[in-house]
Amino acid sequence: MDGSGDVTGPSGILLVDKPAGITSHDAVAAVRRALGTRKVGHAGTLDPMATGLLVVGVGRATRLLRFLGEFPKLYEGTGVLGMETETLDAEGAVVRRASVDVDERALREAMDRLTGDLEQRPPAFSAVKVGGRKLYRAARAGRDVPEALPRRIHVFAFNLRRFDGQRFEFRVEAASSPDRPGELLPVDAAVAHLAAVTLHPEEARVAVHGRCLGPAGITGPYRAVAPDGRLIGIYRDDGAKAVPEVILAPA
Repeated sequence: MDGSGDVTGPSGILLVDKPAGITSHDAVAAVRRALGTRKVGHAGTLDPMATGLLVVGVGRATRLLRFLGEFPKLYEGTGVLGMETETLDAEGAVVRRASVDVDERALREAMDRLTGDLEQRPPAFSAVKVGGRKLYRAARAGRDVPEALPRRIHVFAFNLRRFDGQRFEFRVEAASSPDRPGELLPVDAAVAHLAAVTLHPEEARVAVHGRCLGPAGITGPYRAVAPDGRLIGIYRDDGAKAVPEVILAPA
């Protein structure tokens, strides 16, 4: 169980529309300054060139961000066929060009083959850590880059919008700039996608102290909710009992 203490000050989920040219860490730093608190973290990372939704946790909500890691995400971008850069993105120098003779049908068929369960090896110019070091730092410094192990990923859909669903909990339209944070969402918005179990009064009384409960018969983590609707914490079934993963201190 995560037993780290909570801090006084604002708590909740903040939706940030990250602009291009700054890192996710920069965006979090701007939120810290604007809200006057150091207890700020983010779920997932956007590259400096990327724009869009960055889910930020403030105060007590930082302890729940890890439950957003496997949440489905939507990315939208523009690709250029026949061109390869040293960084595999639009910011790197072009290292290879090739003529491409492909129609829309063939492109869609190729995209369809890139859906489902796939093995993905992180490129050298990525923020993935190997041996505690971020790969892109070694790559940009011209040093030997350790090879990252392939990762199992699942691509739900790869759609072509033009040639030249999905369901979301958070949308970029509701996000704000990092230096002018908008209204904080409730702390439990970080885990609203998890199943919920409303506890009996006696269960709630022991759960607030991090005690084990009876199993709920739910696969994966789920919300343990008091009879009054207050989120007590996150539990997970473990055989004949349910064990706490996070217990929230009273607001």
